[in-house]
Amino acid sequence: MILKPQDIFILLKVVALNRNDWAYSYLANELFMSPSEVHAGIKRSASARLIDIKQKQPIKAALLEFLVHGIKYSFPPDRGSITRGIPTSYAGPPLNQKFNFSDEAVPVWPDPEGETRGYSFSPLYKSAPMASKKDTVLYESLVLVDAIRDGRAREREFAINEIKIRLMI
Repeated sequence: MILKPQDIFILLKVVALNRNDWAYSYLANELFMSPSEVHAGIKRSASARLIDIKQKQPIKAALLEFLVHGIKYSFPPDRGSITRGIPTSYAGPPLNQKFNFSDEAVPVWPDPEGETRGYSFSPLYKSAPMASKKDTVLYESLVLVDAIRDGRAREREFAINEIKIRLMI
């Protein structure tokens, strides 16, 4: 099986939950996905040895290794035109507190309700903007992953260190 971007999206939600009593239907509701999509994503992640299905926990060392060394090659973002959206990468929290690039357009996930104008930056999964509005921990994790996917060296290093802390590795 080949991993899909939504598989990482699902795993980041499981990490954000920080518990192993989740149900597929709960994850589906939180991520604006169908239960069958979540089930298939967890199954692909288990095949890739990124989650232990019996323990219902991500294999954090493997997930970190994939995020650091593989995600930017496997799931590079698409950049687009100026739009309204939700800030990501260096423009979203917690990176926006560390880096300031006020003279340039910032990366945003397209969202008609977004309050920031910037260039379109494709999220890992189409429902990431909606799910991020419900869960700030997930939002920050996705922002960090986006910095790894397409950030500059300083941003990537900061994001990697933050993810290590959040995964407690």
